[in-house]
Amino acid sequence: MDTQSPGFGGAEAEAEARTLDAADPGHRHLFLVPPAEGGRYPEVAYLAGNSLGLQPRATREELLADLDAWRRLGVEGHLEAERPWLPYHELLTAPAARLVGARPAETVVMNSLTVNLHLLMVSFYRPAGERTRIVIEDSAFPSDSYAVRSQARFHGLDPDTAVVRLRPRPGEDTLRTQDVLDFLAAEGHTVALLLLGGVNYLTGELMDIPAITAAGRAAGAVVGWDLAHAAGNVPLALHDWDVDFAAWCSYKYLNSGPGALGGVFVHERHLGDPALPRFEGWWSTDAATRFEMTPVSRPPATVDAWQISNPPIFAMGPVRTSLELFDSVGMPALRERSLRLTGYLERLLDEVTADRPLTVVTPRDPARRGCQLSVRIGGGSANELTKRLRHEHGVIADAREPDIVRFAPVPLYSTYHDCWRVADALAATVEVNR
Repeated sequence: MDTQSPGFGGAEAEAEARTLDAADPGHRHLFLVPPAEGGRYPEVAYLAGNSLGLQPRATREELLADLDAWRRLGVEGHLEAERPWLPYHELLTAPAARLVGARPAETVVMNSLTVNLHLLMVSFYRPAGERTRIVIEDSAFPSDSYAVRSQARFHGLDPDTAVVRLRPRPGEDTLRTQDVLDFLAAEGHTVALLLLGGVNYLTGELMDIPAITAAGRAAGAVVGWDLAHAAGNVPLALHDWDVDFAAWCSYKYLNSGPGALGGVFVHERHLGDPALPRFEGWWSTDAATRFEMTPVSRPPATVDAWQISNPPIFAMGPVRTSLELFDSVGMPALRERSLRLTGYLERLLDEVTADRPLTVVTPRDPARRGCQLSVRIGGGSANELTKRLRHEHGVIADAREPDIVRFAPVPLYSTYHDCWRVADALAATVEVNR
């Protein structure tokens, strides 16, 4: 693009974005924004927080402080560090619980997402009689698909019949809540486990978690949720919604670093239930008696009983830092800014896509989405488009081949000007229809 060009919508459109940022600034100053490799602005317009969040400025210093405790104290850091390692995971429990609308006894940070899903399915996928099926959405993240298919095989079932993949109606891109409810009304007696994504990774659709949970439990199924794209993106109330279990990662909207530890929720009605099978290990037993070194575990009546291994302290540090940030800002405020910011991007995309082979597939109803808008590319490659956006315009989004580009205006650090830059870059990169 000609650097002297006024850009998409003219100089007035860019000035409007700057004015909106002055009135609604967010918390960009708390994050490190990468430099741009292309375009006319020094920093990238980072719209890929749904894939990997930016690094909070506080992370490095606080992680180095934990490392320094190891240098100074050696093994004594388990009890004598400023943030002692032995109970370190407890520092994350209360803020994680607040983030997802849970009680502290129901919440723990541990492992990675798919590992946690497997550990939870050990307890909650118990096929018996005609109730053997696992229901997921057809556009579930591949790891979830692999996990549930392997669980079916583990129980001696054929995954091609035991796993049900719910598809949108012909000609539609997203799965309607009513379609899930209708399936449960007709087939719920065969469902052992309903495991859906709270926000779909591909389309950005926010499912009606309370309505689907209520219908699933009324049908006699266990209801679990993959909240990888929901935690830190939309307000959640897992306890009040009566969800059986949930798991999430923390490297997307929670900005805790690549491959960061995930979180687990188990509703309190299941805690302390001796009939629930679980895998156990060193951290599954009651902390008060852990060092008695007895051969039989004494699990606490909390979700800590699902822990297995000694938690990795230096991986927990960035999660703790991020959760404290979310605690200070609050999900209600973030959701309100998310609605404003995503609505602004949608308005700009409406103008860009009107005469180009581009289609927004995310629901238009703000109540049915988080801070992600997915755009289908008509012709060409999604990967190639994201490369051009980055190297020619300094805009970072992510591609899901063959034809989806995802833009996530994250309310913590994205700006209205970032959104304008997306529209400007798309207008300059994608030719109008001929």
